[in-house]
Amino acid sequence: MKQRKVFFQSGALNLEGRLVSPRRAETGAGVVICHPHPLYGGSMDNNVVYAVSKALAEKGITSLCFNFRGVGRSEGLHDDGRGEIDDTLAAIAFLAGCSEIDSGRVGLAGYSFGGAVALNAAMQCDTVKAVAAISPPEVPALGSAAWPRLILCGSEDTLVSAISILQQKERITGLDDAGVIEVIKGADHFWHRSEEVMATRVASFFQQHLLDTG
Repeated sequence: MKQRKVFFQSGALNLEGRLVSPRRAETGAGVVICHPHPLYGGSMDNNVVYAVSKALAEKGITSLCFNFRGVGRSEGLHDDGRGEIDDTLAAIAFLAGCSEIDSGRVGLAGYSFGGAVALNAAMQCDTVKAVAAISPPEVPALGSAAWPRLILCGSEDTLVSAISILQQKERITGLDDAGVIEVIKGADHFWHRSEEVMATRVASFFQQHLLDTG
């Protein structure tokens, strides 16, 4: 896979990102990936973010990993999830505008804090075609959302209980069953030694909804 450092604007802020592309990016599909909580060391260099970007590249899908405001070389300060939604929307617009990307094949993924941000951002965006949230601590009511969504959690997660996610099945899946909740056996919140299983599932989800569209 190929990696390229990029910068883009979120309002008045300059944000740092990394485009990760397959050797031959012919599909035109792209996915924005949101990292975990900045106040607990989260950044675009996180193990889960890296594993997902690598698995996407293996499917022929480009990804944009980026640092939220106040992280790494991104300007600004942490904003408790509010400004981070704006950052995510800016990242989506940036990726959709890249010459190698088909704006009709853009997805959104996020891990932990980034998963909650991704779900909330998708509710405010018409560009996103599919969303995957990995171990999200909060899930908004998604019953009215039309886009396919995958919620992944680990059976051994002590921070985001799989039981609590499963109890929200109706508000996550919606009436048309557009959402899927999956529990990965043996995985904890940090996905140590479970990165490959998780990332392969996420990449397959985006392959289905961004590539295998008939």
